[in-house]
Amino acid sequence: MASAESRRMGDGGSVGGAFQPYLDSLRQELQQRDPTPLSIVVALLAVLLTLVFWKFIRSRRSSQRAVLLVGLCDSGKTLLFVRLLTGLYRDTQTSITDSSALYRVNNTRGASLTLIDLPGHESLRLQFLERFKASARAVVFVVDSAAFQREVKDVAEFLYQVLIDSMSLKNTPSFLIACNKQDITMAKSAKLIQQQLEKELNTLRVTRSAAPSTLDSSSTAPVQLGKKGKEFEFSQLPLKVEFLECSAKGGRGDAGSADIRDLEKWLAKIA
Repeated sequence: MASAESRRMGDGGSVGGAFQPYLDSLRQELQQRDPTPLSIVVALLAVLLTLVFWKFIRSRRSSQRAVLLVGLCDSGKTLLFVRLLTGLYRDTQTSITDSSALYRVNNTRGASLTLIDLPGHESLRLQFLERFKASARAVVFVVDSAAFQREVKDVAEFLYQVLIDSMSLKNTPSFLIACNKQDITMAKSAKLIQQQLEKELNTLRVTRSAAPSTLDSSSTAPVQLGKKGKEFEFSQLPLKVEFLECSAKGGRGDAGSADIRDLEKWLAKIA
């Protein structure tokens, strides 16, 4: 019996031995196989994933087509809205709700934006800003350049909140401060408005940071304007804030053409 078992084991060993050269040959072939095809496949997969990610980011950005027109009452937001859409003058009044319309941008791509005029009344403006800010591709903060000297504190208060909200968004919008009503003799220049707003925002930043916090330990820290320990400047912000001068009414009365060319160019640039 032992000898028969030994023969069977010997037979099995001989069968295994017969396949061993083939197995060794296959192992060597796999080890020596050119790795180039695998590298090409990995590179193609990396490119494909990059393209998919880029398209996703682009689609998110392209879905944000809204341009929010914000500012105090009587800053000229609604007339700017009408001028951009029709080129015509129209008597306007303080609105209590938003107005929106498709705006065809004057550029080679033929792109379009959705202009949204938000109410400027103190009791409504933050409510409407909260509603539309997530869809904002850009924010146009309209300032009455003629009344700026007496309204500077109110302008700065509202601008402070709009900037804080814009900075907290995942995709920060383009930001423009449009110094309107330049056709009026007493209108302040964009440069002067920028300088005074920086001073007022610096004061607001200091007073608000000194106020007692209502946040608990688990809450997110509030967004801070500018650099700590330095006088505030718009250049310190993570979003680019631009200034330009315009006039929705125009210099020749109601029938005159508006001076909004720089605003139209800015909208074409960010579209």
